[in-house]
Amino acid sequence: MRVGFGYDVHRLKHGRKCVLCGVEIPCDFGPDGHSDADVAIHAFMDAMIGALALGDIGKHFPDTDEKWKDADSIELMKDVYRMVSEKGYSIGNADITIVLESPRLSPFIDLMRTAIASALDIDSDRISVKATTEEKLGFIGDGTGIAAMAIVLLEKT
Repeated sequence: MRVGFGYDVHRLKHGRKCVLCGVEIPCDFGPDGHSDADVAIHAFMDAMIGALALGDIGKHFPDTDEKWKDADSIELMKDVYRMVSEKGYSIGNADITIVLESPRLSPFIDLMRTAIASALDIDSDRISVKATTEEKLGFIGDGTGIAAMAIVLLEKT
């Protein structure tokens, strides 16, 4: 078994789509970044890559490469999971936490879990997604940023 941890953070930008775990969240702002800036998927990908000591997502999908401009993070996640599979591992389980002051994400959690599980062709009971706030503290609490953390257990197949 191998365990990995991932973390990602982005500024929020008005007029940008808010995509989290592959699900578009209706609001008038979203994470700003080179790709679709899906912080939750980025943290999850970093956890998978880290579990196998393969570097980080910046090594595999550098933001200096126009190939990844506006990339769909769910598709990048599939590429990462192919790497995991090629190394002889599968996901035992994953736990993702999104930190965002607003909007409330609870109505979208099941959709997020399903989107990830479906993309990876695994059971959704292997994917946990949670959301919390920063209680109005710091750059997340003041509404200018978003962060996500993920941990994953990979099992030898």
